[in-house]
Amino acid sequence: MRRFFTVFEFEFKSYLKNKSFMITTILISVLLGAIMFLPNFVDMSDMLGTSTKTESTKNDTDEEEKSKYGILDQKRYVKDSPFLETFYENAEFKSYKDEKALKKAVEQEEVEAGFVVEDDSHFRYLVWNNSMYNDGAEQFNQVMTLVHKQVYCQEHNLDFEELAESYDAPVQYEQEILGKNASDNYWYSYVLVVVSFMIIILYCVMIATSVASEKSNRAIEVLVTSIDSKFLLFGKVLSGALAAFLQVGIILGVTLLSYQANRDVWGSVLDPVLHIPSDVLIAFTFFGIGGFLFYACLYGALGALVSKTEDVNKSVGGLQMIVMIVYVVVLMQLDNTDGIIVKVCSYLPFSSYCAMFVRIALGNVAMWEIVVSFAILVVSTVFVGWLAAKIYRMGTLRYGNPISIRTALKNLKGE
Repeated sequence: MRRFFTVFEFEFKSYLKNKSFMITTILISVLLGAIMFLPNFVDMSDMLGTSTKTESTKNDTDEEEKSKYGILDQKRYVKDSPFLETFYENAEFKSYKDEKALKKAVEQEEVEAGFVVEDDSHFRYLVWNNSMYNDGAEQFNQVMTLVHKQVYCQEHNLDFEELAESYDAPVQYEQEILGKNASDNYWYSYVLVVVSFMIIILYCVMIATSVASEKSNRAIEVLVTSIDSKFLLFGKVLSGALAAFLQVGIILGVTLLSYQANRDVWGSVLDPVLHIPSDVLIAFTFFGIGGFLFYACLYGALGALVSKTEDVNKSVGGLQMIVMIVYVVVLMQLDNTDGIIVKVCSYLPFSSYCAMFVRIALGNVAMWEIVVSFAILVVSTVFVGWLAAKIYRMGTLRYGNPISIRTALKNLKGE
């Protein structure tokens, strides 16, 4: 065991002595922490939706940005009603005597668009170039709907205001969420899935590359004669896990604590991303560590099957494809976490590291499901670790062309 800790200490210190590792950790932590304090020193009211412009300034701006429209309303259905001003507070309407003059104004872009009112329930919308997001006809249609109701009431001796108050009375309701609020939890779940994916891709490849580099410079020949090969593999895997979660923990911890200290200043704008419940963070930590160890053992074993570092990507390509598929599937199912796909993924060791904490954050999951999923992940990790140690021992002293995982398993079976 003492030799295992020797390997673990050496590998972990190599991460800490790596300048890029330390600079990246410190730089990102300081940058994100500083951003969280930014509203205390910089006016971000426009971005945060807390702008306090004066009424006069608003009116001046509205006056400058008034839209211009043309209208042909010979029977004055719309012109004599109050609805036009209600729906077009920041617009100016110019009346035309005939349709030809209105069309000419539209063609020459004197007005943005024109409206030809034929009766209380029929109008035509004239526009020169219709953009994809042009909603001019829809907005004027709302005006005409009210005009039609008003005309109908006048013709049938009905009180329009009384009818409108009854017909358009707002229904008041209160929403009480008894379970999970997916709209609030979606974005931090998305971020945590991306973080877990990046941890596995970045650090597990580093472990595989480290194993291959020791083979390429023949250092492994000295190491395996003095230290058990399984200690070499597990020392690399566990030191990589500690370094990965130390870096992510520092960055995530600084960001979350800085945001909590300035949450009121931000007006809770970043709550959907940074206000993460403790149960989700705990699940992310435990399943994240389990998933990392599961993949790290596999990556370490695959790294031992090649003799050159440039062959690492080819060796781990299939495993990286699995990681990528899991990543895409889970992200695509974030809006359906109670569906069969996410439920199945939450029990598979290849995907439970991110699928289960997504279910905890967004779906309905019983405690026994969490326990069973984690137990499967732990047992699978132990088995993969045992298998990886055997592959590592077999592959470390074999040089030449890369060995396929199928060949390695056949050789193990033969032994």
